[in-house]
Amino acid sequence: MNTTILEYVVFFAASVMMLGGALGVILFRNPVHAALGLILTLFGVAVHYVSQEAHFLAAVQIIVYAGAIVVLFLFVIMLLGVDKASDLSIEPIPIQRPLAAIMAVGLFGLVAAAVVKAGDSIGTITAGTPAQAPGIDVATLDNNDSNIQQLAQNLYTDHLLAFELTSVLLIVAVAGTVLLTRKWPKASETDAA
Repeated sequence: MNTTILEYVVFFAASVMMLGGALGVILFRNPVHAALGLILTLFGVAVHYVSQEAHFLAAVQIIVYAGAIVVLFLFVIMLLGVDKASDLSIEPIPIQRPLAAIMAVGLFGLVAAAVVKAGDSIGTITAGTPAQAPGIDVATLDNNDSNIQQLAQNLYTDHLLAFELTSVLLIVAVAGTVLLTRKWPKASETDAA
């Protein structure tokens, strides 16, 4: 009984974290603060992964998304200087707000249809059979580490060269961005020196 209450507490705490972070992304005017709200949302998702015993996904969620992707967002924000206040009354693309409203209504409809479909499928599962995706053998799911070992084998032995070239490409892209945005002295300043 206590584990059930604890699971509910963790679920609701992580959900509040996610909703608070999502509201922060939308409502904060400073893009840096919005990126920090995104980090809070991503940590809430990682807590949900841990509560579902998907520890590898939780680690990837924190390392890749909360670590690398948000740092990239912050790097671009700082590099381009968009952290300064901008005039929101000037709309560069006049049709973007109506299109965003149409997309929001469509997305809400898709989520509602998915909830209805999931509700129908929950009623068809009997109490004695485990819920599983079609085509997945339950016997292969007993060893949780086999997928991680296969991923490591595939990534770090079979495709090691591609993995290392990708990391070199990312480093070159960061260095190129820094060089492209650097303010070089004007020709008159170099002639005077």
